[in-house]
Amino acid sequence: MRTATAALVTAATLALASLPATAEAAAAPKVLYAAPHGSGDACTAGRPCSVTGARDAARAVSGRDVRVELADGTYALRTPLTLGPDDSGVTWSAAPGADPVLSGGRALTGWSANADGTWSAKVPDGVTPRQLFVDGERAVRARGASCAAAVCDATKTGMTGAEKTGIADWARPTDAEAVIRVRWRNYHCRIASVSGDLMTFAQPCWTNSASGTDRTGPAWDSTTVDSSRYAKVAFFENAPELLDRPGEFVWDSAARTVTYLPRAGENPRRFHAVTPVTENLLVVDGAHDVRVTGLTFAYAAYRQPSTDEGYAGTQAGLTLTGATGPVDHAGRFYTKPAAALTVRGGRHVVVDHAVFTRLGGAGAVFEHGTQDSTLTRSRFTDLSSGAAYIGDTEPQPEPALAGARNTVSYNTVRRTGAEYTDAVGIWAGYEAQTVIDHNTLDDLPYSAVSVGWGWNQPEAQRSVLRDNRITNNRITNVMRVEHEQHDGGAIYTQGAQPGTVISGNYINRSAYGNTERDGNGVYLDEQSSHIAVTGNVITRVGYKWVSNWADYGIDNHATGNWTDTDAPALAGTGSTMSDNRTRLDTLPAEALEVAEAAGADGRGRVEQLRPDLARTGTATQSTTDGTNAAARAVDGDTSTDSRTLAGAGAWWQVDLGAAHHLGQVEIWNDTSMTTADFDVQLATDADFTDATTVHVTGKALRPTVLDTDTQARYVRVRLTGTGRVGLAHVLVHP
Repeated sequence: MRTATAALVTAATLALASLPATAEAAAAPKVLYAAPHGSGDACTAGRPCSVTGARDAARAVSGRDVRVELADGTYALRTPLTLGPDDSGVTWSAAPGADPVLSGGRALTGWSANADGTWSAKVPDGVTPRQLFVDGERAVRARGASCAAAVCDATKTGMTGAEKTGIADWARPTDAEAVIRVRWRNYHCRIASVSGDLMTFAQPCWTNSASGTDRTGPAWDSTTVDSSRYAKVAFFENAPELLDRPGEFVWDSAARTVTYLPRAGENPRRFHAVTPVTENLLVVDGAHDVRVTGLTFAYAAYRQPSTDEGYAGTQAGLTLTGATGPVDHAGRFYTKPAAALTVRGGRHVVVDHAVFTRLGGAGAVFEHGTQDSTLTRSRFTDLSSGAAYIGDTEPQPEPALAGARNTVSYNTVRRTGAEYTDAVGIWAGYEAQTVIDHNTLDDLPYSAVSVGWGWNQPEAQRSVLRDNRITNNRITNVMRVEHEQHDGGAIYTQGAQPGTVISGNYINRSAYGNTERDGNGVYLDEQSSHIAVTGNVITRVGYKWVSNWADYGIDNHATGNWTDTDAPALAGTGSTMSDNRTRLDTLPAEALEVAEAAGADGRGRVEQLRPDLARTGTATQSTTDGTNAAARAVDGDTSTDSRTLAGAGAWWQVDLGAAHHLGQVEIWNDTSMTTADFDVQLATDADFTDATTVHVTGKALRPTVLDTDTQARYVRVRLTGTGRVGLAHVLVHP
């Protein structure tokens, strides 16, 4: 038996010894080559194909172990490159050292000078320029000032103000749009007609932006253009009468021209001006085991906002479309933005080391049951909408259409939402086991990461949401107040999602400098339930570091986090807060370690907290309204308030106990944004005869930050008129 066995082993060994060269050759993928001006079907290095030619050639390769390498240069796509089931198993990559760009843009040439310093160019038929990029820099659609609701009064049917704004005298008001922001929503609707002082707007955009459609959640009725929360038109845009700043442009649909006012140093005879035209650049539809690596996606369009549909924002960059539709209070039939890259029903699709830039819509969408797919180590910058949309809005999809086990990791997301400021950086809908890990998100107008959907609507209370992980992300400078989008957070969730974890994230400056009492760190909104918030570092947020306000959002647990403020207890049944290190004015070493490790490169700068001299001081105020004592403004908690009674020259002050050289004072307005038009006085003597005074006009923010550079023991906030002083927090930094 031993002899026979030995003989078999020897034979097998000899057989295996003869295989390596053959196996190695079999393992080597078939390489096909594409180039920007490639043609034919050879697809060799010397005779490359077009990208569609390479796709077709790959389909003919047996075994389907194929790699398509794209040479350097710009691939101008008039239609998307579409990959279906027959394209499974193929890798699409940049050739070594190459930077291939899939572009949906069209260059605008033949610029001619106008007498007013602007330049104009004819636009080809079929092109409607909504964005313009000049030498790679985004131009701005010519825009005017805001128009308050007292003048621009919006109703279900239209808006007043055409005469007072001068719109009634514009040459072509029907090319212009109203841009409106109400809380977390954003609207862009084109003017359809002007009659006297009354403007009407394109349909169905205006109807879908107003209340009463019964196609949005009930809460939305308080955030529509005709609601009590509507305060103004942020601006009207795209009229030649508004073209007054360098870097602005306007589109004239009748003359089919773009007119641009150059920035300093720009020469229209030599610059490269591009407008996005092709909507999708790469569509992976029903394919599996596809890899896309090292490609750049640029100048993709998003056409819907330029049509009569307009942009009727609902939440997170999704819109309400269509003149009619089913009753829907859970957002099941909202429309995602167009994206440069779309994966539908994909399995094991990998997108890595990609660049998404200068886009009229979103970066990437994974939808219609895409599973086990990854978007990683890619860069998103200068996008009109959000970076990545993962999943769909149906709470109980068929198994084949359920999104599951997708990963978004090690990506960098900056300056997205450039046009549609309600868009979020990374959005996931009804997803299970989705991982959003080690991403860096910075300089965003609204929320950075949003996971879950459905609010508290009956049809959404049981869904496929579960076991998602939002971990180790670096989120800074989001919910930027200049964009006027409110009621969000650096990390935002919706819906019951058992097993979901939010951990190891560094959040700094979410809604910092806010004009209202909102803008959170981690926001467990509405029916967010069964979520663990653990080991995050959250600093300098405009409102609460963690918010769980709804009593129907249950079983949430915040444990072991580090933060410089505090928050009320979580509201939902069974929810808890424990072992959190709050009200810090210095981040300890373990918190710094977590913060430094977060993000795409794991070595991001951490903004250390500054010592607060007021924390140990003695606070007093001119009068006290109820229980709102002066000490509440120095308790290290931005969710508690001091408040005086109304009176002339009402004041609040803190005695630091000794004179210090002061570098900075932070004034955090109370939650009602009470304090306005005041002096900040810094003095060494209690009678303030030697005070250095800084006047603040208008409301204090959250916070108003004043650089001081003076010696003082006493810091006083004193009204220059009559009213109350209400403060959530006053910090005095040496």
